[in-house]
Amino acid sequence: MERADIAIIGTGPAGVSAAITATIRNKKVLLLGSRQLSEKMAKAHEIQNYPGFPAVRGEDLVHAFQKHLDQMGIEVTEKRVAVVYAMGDYFALQAGEDMLEARSVILAGGVVQGKPLPGEEEMLGRGVSYCATCDAPLYRGKEVAVVGYSPREEAEASFLSEVCAKVLYFPMYPGETDLPDRVTVLREKVTGVSRDGGRGIVETESGKHPVDGIFVLREAVAPGQLVPGLKTEGAHVSVNRKMEASIPGVFACGDIAGTPYQYVKAAGEGNVAALSAVAWLDQKK
Repeated sequence: MERADIAIIGTGPAGVSAAITATIRNKKVLLLGSRQLSEKMAKAHEIQNYPGFPAVRGEDLVHAFQKHLDQMGIEVTEKRVAVVYAMGDYFALQAGEDMLEARSVILAGGVVQGKPLPGEEEMLGRGVSYCATCDAPLYRGKEVAVVGYSPREEAEASFLSEVCAKVLYFPMYPGETDLPDRVTVLREKVTGVSRDGGRGIVETESGKHPVDGIFVLREAVAPGQLVPGLKTEGAHVSVNRKMEASIPGVFACGDIAGTPYQYVKAAGEGNVAALSAVAWLDQKK
């Protein structure tokens, strides 16, 4: 894939706004997220403070966003980014089995709900991974565990079962799972992860499960883990008024940049982030 000018991670109001503004400024945009845009917004019963859309249903506002993107020819690349690497004059984004490239990055993926599991951050890269399709070859013929936070993660567990000798799946959500018989589903509350004798351990309220690798799969990755070295404040990316983050060429907007969590605020910040990214790119020329 050709190197983009701006990679935008997230398809909520902030990401959509950033993509529209950057496209108007003649930048090649890579918009990464869900083609359904924002599930959170779509479920909103009524939004009362979005200018021009009085008392609008969230579902209708999402449709308006989709129409705007379509009219401008902006496509959504439906890939989940696991990590962003600063490579000097560009950024490499690991998305599944693909490595995408962009000259700048705008983080607009919202706030990661919940805290990391005990031991998770310490084991990241040492037995814990956030991308099954990326790291599955490392565990060919071995035993792995998947801690899934939504039904969407079942596809990655199914993929792992084609590569690994054994897959344990811990659903962190209610409801039935749709997984092949070769995946063992364990309805046990995961309390942490650790290492013992060179193997990873999934700790639950019912006991301990030793495996070779552990995949913790959520809808989004915490910003400090998504972009190594990025300055954060709790769950948020530290930014200035231009939505510039601590790493040159990285910008953040919307919920991921801090409260208040408002759709109109997110859209405004997306516009600012895009303008700042455009100015930064033009200056580098």
